[in-house]
Amino acid sequence: MAEFDKPSSTEEEYFAREEIEKKRKLALQQAEEMAAKQREDLKKLHFMKCPKCGMDLQALTKGKVEIDTCFNCQGVWLDAGELDQIVSQGAEGGGKVMGAVLNLFKRK
Repeated sequence: MAEFDKPSSTEEEYFAREEIEKKRKLALQQAEEMAAKQREDLKKLHFMKCPKCGMDLQALTKGKVEIDTCFNCQGVWLDAGELDQIVSQGAEGGGKVMGAVLNLFKRK
C-alpha cells in the first residue's frame, strides 16, 4: 500500500487563505445585494412623499417643467435640472425678477 504524505503547512495555509477569500467575497456580495434591496425598499416607502410633512406629493406642470407640490404644507420640490428649466422659461418670458430670485437657489 502506498502511503500518502501529509500536505505541507504552506499548502494548507494556501488553501485556508483561498477559502477565507471566497467567504469574504461572498459576504461582500451579500452585503451589496442587501444594501441595494434596502435602497429599493426606502425608495418605495418615500417615493412622492413630502420630505417636510410626509404627505403625498402631487405633480404639477408649469410650462415644460413638472414640479412636485405638497398641498398640506405648501412645499414645492424640484428634481435635478428643473430649476434651470424654470429660469430659462422665465428669461424667455421676460421674467427677470423671477430669474434673479431663482438664481439665489442655484448651486455654484
